Amino acid sequence: MITAKHLKKTYGDKIALHIEDLHITEGESFGLVGNNGAGKTTLFRLILDLIEATEGEVLINNTPVVRNDEWKSYVGSFLDENFLIDFLTVNEYFQFIGKLHHLTSGEIATFTDSMQDFFNGEISDTKKLIRDYSKGNQKKIGIAAALIGNPKILILDEPFTALDPSSQIRLKRFLNDLQVQKNITLLISSHDLNHITEVCKRIVILENGHIVKDIATNENTLKELEGYFAV
Repeated sequence: MITAKHLKKTYGDKIALHIEDLHITEGESFGLVGNNGAGKTTLFRLILDLIEATEGEVLINNTPVVRNDEWKSYVGSFLDENFLIDFLTVNEYFQFIGKLHHLTSGEIATFTDSMQDFFNGEISDTKKLIRDYSKGNQKKIGIAAALIGNPKILILDEPFTALDPSSQIRLKRFLNDLQVQKNITLLISSHDLNHITEVCKRIVILENGHIVKDIATNENTLKELEGYFAV
């Protein structure tokens, strides 16, 4: 479903990312781990055509993402708070995103109701602007907005960061349910090795922009990851 071929991104003399070949299949739960500066966000931004590759290309369903809008209708993503329109209320933001996906107001309201367990009663003030919510609740809003169009592919960068423990547990349950119920293709990055092994069936380690390990998750994966990063 997603393929990176001879993909390279440089900034001057610095190589931010260099992946010769990567293929993520439909319905796969794909986790990306690595220390700061490893290239995780760079890869996601290249997949989403937010930055231009120095060399190579990314394809979704065998079609290059560059200069092509077709894939955008079924890909949902939230990388950081810059994806939000923070001078809107939550309802206004969801209405805006929903209309982009040609949803009716009733369909948007039904979607919002379906997210209430994840919101845990913390995102209910209809007059409160997004910028006035905590970082954790802004993240919940962004993740929800990424799902409003019922995407086939969901890309989340550090989704557990800034969430309180209850919200982290709800998010893990929610992402696992998406896999079972909708067979969504999930790409997430995380510094939390425990969370990512509980959500993803495949985990790739990036180091200095290169893939150094590609692991099928099993009962020993967490220990293997901890051992790698403990060195």
